[in-house]
Amino acid sequence: MIDNVLWLDLAVALGIGLLIGTERERSKGIDPDRTLAGIRTFTIASLLGAVSTAVNFWLLVVSVICVTVFAAIAYVVRVDKHPGLTTEITLVFTVILGGLAMSAPSLAASLAVTAAILLAAKEPIHGFVRGAVTKDELNDFLILAAATLIVLPLVPNEFIGPFNAINPRNLWLIVILVMAISALGHLALRLLGGRVGLPIVGLVSGFISSIATIGAMGERAKEMPALMGAAVAGALLSCLSTILQLTLLLAAIHRPTLQALTVPLILGGVSVAVYGLVVTLNSFHKNGTEMSQPNRSFSVKTAFLLAAVIALALLASAALKAWFGQAGLVFASGVTGLADVHASTISVASLAAAGNLNAENAVIPILVAFSVNAFSKVIVAILSGGKDFSRQVIPGLFIQVSAVWLGWWLL
Repeated sequence: MIDNVLWLDLAVALGIGLLIGTERERSKGIDPDRTLAGIRTFTIASLLGAVSTAVNFWLLVVSVICVTVFAAIAYVVRVDKHPGLTTEITLVFTVILGGLAMSAPSLAASLAVTAAILLAAKEPIHGFVRGAVTKDELNDFLILAAATLIVLPLVPNEFIGPFNAINPRNLWLIVILVMAISALGHLALRLLGGRVGLPIVGLVSGFISSIATIGAMGERAKEMPALMGAAVAGALLSCLSTILQLTLLLAAIHRPTLQALTVPLILGGVSVAVYGLVVTLNSFHKNGTEMSQPNRSFSVKTAFLLAAVIALALLASAALKAWFGQAGLVFASGVTGLADVHASTISVASLAAAGNLNAENAVIPILVAFSVNAFSKVIVAILSGGKDFSRQVIPGLFIQVSAVWLGWWLL
């Protein structure tokens, strides 16, 4: 007896053939020189793979080999008229998808939809690769892909060095993050223009790392001084994202601590948002026309420099802890805040949630970590963007930190 599951898998295989075959039918034309296969051929090929798998795995292997041979012969015969291999390879792939539908129908259907989208988007994809992407941008993409897919798995994920303060994997993630944020900013420049794209990228990337975002924006400002205002706005809006992320963390870990920090967080967020908005509007007035786009998506040198700064901050934090011990929660939070304000916030809020600390007493350590982290941002702004960039970013950071402490004083 054939059960219902088998019928459903066969139905998925049928749908795969119809989906891919429909796209190929519209592409092959109707003249005598039309391409190899259409909707009927692809549907039968998918069902061939499904039935072969249901009977015997080796029958599927034979079916794939036979279809490959037939597609190769057809390609050799018609190579002068249709030099592309897309249809032939897709036909073999359809047989495999039909077989996959018998064991993993969801995966097979997802791959079929992906293949159909790629086939249907031939002209936009070709136009983008040939006309929009430059050689330098392609090289940058390959560097980013290699750093993420090849180097990252090889980097050790353990603490090493003096005081066991340095984790090579975490530092390499910072390098990748800075390059990715810079590439995202470059894409925003291409699509939205500098005056709009960089502030949006800064706001979004700030949820990942505000320090890395400031470093990337400083690099962009140094490379294109005409986009200084937009880069500054992006850097400052990333600090707004830090406030929003701290709010979400505290809401998830310990709501009473969030309530105790409500006024400081609101004032800190509003102050930097207003300052960033003023800088953005000012950049609109200064730069009435869009500037030429940069060729490179990111600077590897800047990414390594930022990782080195964070490594020194981590080393200094570990050294202070080893020399002075846990002299107080405020001191420890400030030391940790040199590299990451979120880690300090999580640790302090966790203590409060466990009942080891009152919510009111958790305010000062978190604010100290936030302030020290702002100092790290100042250093990164100076190193990445130079004097002009840091001269505009530092007042925004000062205003935000002052507003946060003003909120605490008002309480």
